[in-house]
Amino acid sequence: MMKKYTIKDIAQLAGVSKGTIDRVIHNRGNVAKDVEDKVKRLLEDIDYQPNLIARNLKNNRIYQIGALLPDPKKDAYWEVCSDGIQQALSEFSAFDIRMNTFLFDPTDTKSFTAQHKQLLDSAPDIILMVPLFYKEAKNVLEQYKSLNIQVCTFNNQIEASTANFIGQDLYQSGRVAAKLMHSIIDKGDMAIIHIDEKYKNAVHMQEKEKGFKSYYEDLNDFHDDILKCKIKYTETEDKLRDFLKDHPNLTGIFVTNSKAFHVARLLESENKNHIKLVGYDLLEENVNFLKNGVIDFLIHQNPRQQAYLGLKFLIEYLVFEKEIPGKHLLPIDIINSENVKPFLRP
Repeated sequence: MMKKYTIKDIAQLAGVSKGTIDRVIHNRGNVAKDVEDKVKRLLEDIDYQPNLIARNLKNNRIYQIGALLPDPKKDAYWEVCSDGIQQALSEFSAFDIRMNTFLFDPTDTKSFTAQHKQLLDSAPDIILMVPLFYKEAKNVLEQYKSLNIQVCTFNNQIEASTANFIGQDLYQSGRVAAKLMHSIIDKGDMAIIHIDEKYKNAVHMQEKEKGFKSYYEDLNDFHDDILKCKIKYTETEDKLRDFLKDHPNLTGIFVTNSKAFHVARLLESENKNHIKLVGYDLLEENVNFLKNGVIDFLIHQNPRQQAYLGLKFLIEYLVFEKEIPGKHLLPIDIINSENVKPFLRP
C-alpha cells in the first residue's frame, strides 16, 4: 500500500517548516522560488494527494444546491427521485449541504419557468434539473451557463445544450421496445401512443418513437402499419376506445412513457387480450398489469438512480473539484412478470 504522507512527513523530507509546505500546497505564496520548486518536485515524487475531506470540513463552507424537478404529486413517476436524492445527501452528510428543491407541474410550461425564477433567487452553487420542456429548458440552461452555474440534467437530454446528462439512450430504448414487440408478434398493425405529449416539449417521447420505427424499417419482411396516436391525459379513455375501434387489425401497442396502465386498463375492460403492450416504468399500476399479463414488458428507466447519480456528481464537483461526466448512460433494463420483484421499491 502507498504511504500516506502528512505535512510533518513532507516537511522533514524537504528540510523546511510545516508552514512552508502548507503555503506551497495551498498556493498561498511567500515562499522562495527555489524552495517552492523543491517542494513541488517532492510532492510529485511521492504522489501526494491532499485530504480534501479534511480541508473542506476545516473550511466550514456551506454548499447551496438547487433542484428543479417535476412535482411527484402530479406524476407518480417522479416519486422515487426523492429516494435517490436522500441517498446522495446521506453519503455526503459530513459536509454542510443545503438542498433547495423547486417542483413544477410536468404539464405546465409556465409552472416550470416560475419555479426556475425562484430557484435562481435562492442563489445556488450548482443545479440538478429535469429539462422536461425543450424550448423553456434550453432557455434556462443558457441562463445558468451565462451565470457560470454548473448544471446536471437527468431523464431528458437537450441535445443542443452543453449541460451534463444522466439517463438512458432514448433512441436505443425505442429500438429495444420494438425488438421486444417483434419477439411476441408475428404480424399485424402496431401503434405508438404518446400520452400527454405537448408540442415540441416531449423530446424523450419522440426519440423513443424514432428508435421504435427505425427497428422495423431495418426489417425486410415487415409490411404492416405503424400507427401513431397522441392523447391528452384528460381524454385518455374515450380517445383510446375510439382509436381501437378505428383500427381492428391492431396487434401491438407501444406507450412511450410511464402511463401504459391507462391503455392496459382499457384493453382489459374491452377483452382485447390479443393486443400486446410494451411500456415504461415500475409504477404500481403498471406492475399490477404486468403481473396479470395485460402488459407484456416494461422498460425500467430507473429515475431513482438518475437523481442519485446527478446529485452525487454535482456534490463531488463542488466539494472535490471532480469532473462531471458529460454523458452518463444507464442500462436499458427489460422487465417482465418473472423478474420484476428485485426491481421494486422496498
